[in-house]
Amino acid sequence: MGVDVSMTVSAAPAEDLSVLSGLTEITRFAGVGTAVSDTSYSQPELLEILDIEDPKIRSVFLNSAIDRRFLTLPPESPGGGRVSEPQGDLLDKHKKLAVDMGCRALEACLKSAGATLSDLRHLCCVTSTGFLTPGLSALIIRELGIDPHCSRSDIVGMGCNAGLNALNVVAGWSAAHPGELGVVLCSEACSAAYALDGTMRTAVVNSLFGDGSAALAVISGDRRVPGPRVLKFASYIITDAVDAMRYDWDRDQDRFSFFLDPQIPYVVGAHAEIVINRLLSGTGLRRSDIGHWLVHSGGKKVVDAVVVNLGLSRHDVRHTTGVLRDYGNLSSGSFLFSYERLAEEGVARPGDYGVLMTMGPGSTIEMALIQW
Repeated sequence: MGVDVSMTVSAAPAEDLSVLSGLTEITRFAGVGTAVSDTSYSQPELLEILDIEDPKIRSVFLNSAIDRRFLTLPPESPGGGRVSEPQGDLLDKHKKLAVDMGCRALEACLKSAGATLSDLRHLCCVTSTGFLTPGLSALIIRELGIDPHCSRSDIVGMGCNAGLNALNVVAGWSAAHPGELGVVLCSEACSAAYALDGTMRTAVVNSLFGDGSAALAVISGDRRVPGPRVLKFASYIITDAVDAMRYDWDRDQDRFSFFLDPQIPYVVGAHAEIVINRLLSGTGLRRSDIGHWLVHSGGKKVVDAVVVNLGLSRHDVRHTTGVLRDYGNLSSGSFLFSYERLAEEGVARPGDYGVLMTMGPGSTIEMALIQW
C-alpha cells in the first residue's frame, strides 16, 4: 500500500481519536480493488451514438470534465438508434453487471490485501442502481464459492454517499471481531438506471454516471497492516434538500428515473464546512493538518463547490478529478477509486491524516477521518 510496515507507529493524537470514535479496536484499510464494465465511450462518441443534436444537451456532455465512461448501452434498434429499455430489462442488466463487476473488484481487493476468499468473514455490499432479493452479497457469495457461513449485509438505495455509510458499519463489525477480515463492496451498474427521453433532466444524468465496482478490505487488531486506520466519522443530512437528489418512479415512462436539482452542487458546497468542522471537533486538528483529501467524484460543479468552500487546492482533489475524467461519477464506489490511486501513488507517510468525503441523496454529506 506504499507504506513501510515497520514505520507504522501509533501517534498520541490518533490514540485520543480512537477513544472519540468509540472503537475499542482500530480498523485499518488492508487492501483495495476496482473493476468496470466492458466498454468505454468518450462523451463525443456518446452524443453520436445517442443521436443527440440539441446544443444545450450537447454542451452538458462536452463541459462535464469527463473524457470517458464505462457503460453498457441499450442494443441497437432495427432503425439503428438506441431506445430506453423496459424496467425489467434494466433490472436484469443491473444483476448481471453488479455481480460480474463486484466479483472482479472483490478478488482484486483480496489480492491487494494478500488474502484469499477463504479469509473473508464479513461482506457488506452497496448498490443503488437496482434492487435484488436475495441481495448482492448472497449472489456474490454463491458466484465465487465463498464460505456460506460468511456474515453479510446489504445497503441498498442510499445513493452516492453510501460507501462511507457502509464503511462505518463494517468498521464497527471489525472492531467487534479483531483479526477477522471484512470487505465493503460498492457495485453500481449505472447503465441500468438510464432513460433516453430527450429531456434536460435525463440528459444531466446521462452525461455523468458510469459503471464501476470498488472493494475495500478492513481489519482491526493487527498493527502489521500498513494501510490507514479509521479514526472518526461525521454525517449530515440537509433535510431542506431531501428531494434534490432522488431516484423514484416515473409514471410517464413506467420506470425508475433519477433526478438531480441544478442547485445541488451549491447546496452541498455550502454545507461541507459544517461537516468537516464536526469531524475535526475535539481532535486538536485543523483543516490544514489534513494531507490527503478523497472526495466523491460527483461532478465538476460539485467538486468545484467543495474546493471553494473548504479552501482546497486542485492538487488536493487530483485523484477525485482524475477519476471523474476517466470514469465519470461511479456513485457509491467513486471515493474508493480515488483511494486506490492515492495508494498506488505511494505519497502517504506514517502520521499523515486524510479525509474521505461522499455526498448523495438526502441530501447527505458523509465524512471519515483516517491516519496512516
